[in-house]
Amino acid sequence: MEFPKLETERLKLVQVTKDHIESFYEIMSRDEITKYYGMDSLKSIEEASRIIESFERTFNNNRGIRWGIVTKDKGEFIGTLGLNNLNKWSKKAEIGFELHPSYWKKGYTSEAVKEIIRYSFDEIGLYRMGAVTYPQNSPSILLLKKLGFSEEGKLRGYLYQGNQSHDALIFSLLQPEL
Repeated sequence: MEFPKLETERLKLVQVTKDHIESFYEIMSRDEITKYYGMDSLKSIEEASRIIESFERTFNNNRGIRWGIVTKDKGEFIGTLGLNNLNKWSKKAEIGFELHPSYWKKGYTSEAVKEIIRYSFDEIGLYRMGAVTYPQNSPSILLLKKLGFSEEGKLRGYLYQGNQSHDALIFSLLQPEL
């Protein structure tokens, strides 16, 4: 199956490859990024390489799709977003994303997430899009609500990070709600 390349007004959503290892590491080694990510900050380029390899395996196994977010104007790799826990038979997935802090509060995440929602519902045929986030992650919560996601509740002890369990909030968006 060919990887779906998508575009928005300002962004290209592309397959994350070895060419992106250094940029991906630069983002995922930052504590302000991973603080609410559900994993600890990367400590080496090798860790970044293994994660990128896992993106490809997950895609090839039809269990998820992870896109790199690249600016059209400068060709800069600024983050990733994608579908986790993809289940085409059950018509559901969870969306996740992260963006380099230099690009926060400029509408890039919203622009990219809208395109993934469109693609997921229109082209894959999903019915449900979930999102899991830390209760303290106000920017992500505000974005999800702005895009029409509904808060469903708290998942107690759902995320494990920093040698401890954390609660998470679950959000969803259903295809008929668009």
